Amino acid sequence: MLSTLEACRVLPVITVRNMEQTVQLTHTLLRGGMQAVEITLRTEAALEGIRAIKAEVPEAVVLAGTVTNPAQLQAAVAAGADYCVSPGCTPALYRAASESNIGLLPAVATASEIMLGMDYGHNCFKLFPAMAAGGIDLLKSLAGPFPDVRFCPTGGLTRNNFRDFLSLPNVVCCGGSWMVSDSLVTGGRWEDIEALAREAVGADIDTHKENKDGTK
Repeated sequence: MLSTLEACRVLPVITVRNMEQTVQLTHTLLRGGMQAVEITLRTEAALEGIRAIKAEVPEAVVLAGTVTNPAQLQAAVAAGADYCVSPGCTPALYRAASESNIGLLPAVATASEIMLGMDYGHNCFKLFPAMAAGGIDLLKSLAGPFPDVRFCPTGGLTRNNFRDFLSLPNVVCCGGSWMVSDSLVTGGRWEDIEALAREAVGADIDTHKENKDGTK
């Protein structure tokens, strides 16, 4: 899972409303250079959306998001999700993920939650809600006591601030919905969505180049 997150870097977080639109949206994001999508389990159509994407866009990596209990994790696995993402985590969910042999990206917001996750063998976490929990300053502070831990900050990231998160060495990727907002999707603004995806992917390439050159 870590290698997948490293490759995608910017993870679009999608709420399924309509199957046809969700499939078209995934195609559009892939054309824009995004390799993976997170489908949140916030609507009754979410699991069906995962199945539709796996059937019609098999090259896409699909993460089931907002997984809060073992039953949801099992349902996501049955629907074909490649990985699961939680907004927090419990011992029961950690155990269920281990027993199901599916990669889990558990969310944390404190050092104690990170330590609990490490006890279950995890070293990569979603930071959620990233901005409300402390954002850039929190990630910098966590780098000291947890030098081998990587994060995917999600929650409050926008087109204007996501580059700042990607520039941090302990950030493996970030999640956001600015390129898949309801207004863009329901309006069928596929060209705008593809352009925003390309912009995000291009910005990440520029960030990596700057880091390598030592200019940022």
